[in-house]
Amino acid sequence: MDFSLLPVFIAITEQGSLTKAAEYLHMTKSAVSKKLAALETQTGIRLVTRTTRHLQLTEAGQLYYTYLKKAHQAVLDGQDALSHYSREVEGTLKISAPAVFGSLHLANIMPEFLQRWPSLRAEMVFDDKLTDLVGEGFDLAVRIGELQDSSLIARVLSPCRSVLCASPAYLARHGTPQDLTDLKAHNCLFYSYFQAGQSWTFLHRGDVVRFTPQGTLRANNSLALHQAVLQGTGICQLPQFIAAPDIRAGRLLPLLPEYPLPLHHIYAVYPDRDYLPKKVSAFLHFLQDALGTEGPYQKEYEQDLSAFQAAERAGIPALIVT
Repeated sequence: MDFSLLPVFIAITEQGSLTKAAEYLHMTKSAVSKKLAALETQTGIRLVTRTTRHLQLTEAGQLYYTYLKKAHQAVLDGQDALSHYSREVEGTLKISAPAVFGSLHLANIMPEFLQRWPSLRAEMVFDDKLTDLVGEGFDLAVRIGELQDSSLIARVLSPCRSVLCASPAYLARHGTPQDLTDLKAHNCLFYSYFQAGQSWTFLHRGDVVRFTPQGTLRANNSLALHQAVLQGTGICQLPQFIAAPDIRAGRLLPLLPEYPLPLHHIYAVYPDRDYLPKKVSAFLHFLQDALGTEGPYQKEYEQDLSAFQAAERAGIPALIVT
């Protein structure tokens, strides 16, 4: 058996086409096709059904992939185990994060991390859909909100507060809601990937209150909703890490302070292993310094929270910090 063929088959399966597998492996498409043919010759079984447009695993190919993926991961774990004894943080660190938080925050701090460890390479994948960390080969993920039960290890990095808000222009045209029931008369913009489902959840006098929003726009990206709110399209729930600068500047106004939104957290999530590779350990420490209780992100969060609470106590509908 030529074991060098196995990563090629794994790449073909996970990338979904010979062309994408070739790009991923930095090979030509013809070389990838030849290696697949060589593997099928060695196994004596057709592993992939190919047409001009589609590529699909056969039943035997799917079964083979499940075993090869485990073996390949064991090899990667072995490489990480060896690098654990090295003084250098090196290799490739594959990170998953929500699209907007990743673009606004992780992308800003990653250059500093890479400068600290010049032998390390990073691959960042920003997507709001939940990814299979182990199955897709991620070393670590940043997650926001409630976590699903799993064998993954989670560390809290920072709280994440959200706010119900609208632009002054929208409120001037449609009025400011004074109660949760008033939202029925407003255009409510909705984030498609809410883990809580189709309703908005509020806290009121110790009780959990839910409201089903109705409006003209749903999107799976918070920045799209953010732009729509700024342009006066409607009312929306936005994370503080998106809305805070606009609230400070008066471009957005926080609404219904007596109905606060539940507090969530930002987590670092990684597979449960017998050891923690140095590249993951180094990045965890870096994230905790940047986003944790003593980091600038958390201090800005506390400043915003104090400002919001002061405005609520004073009965001020909008807070403008100069």
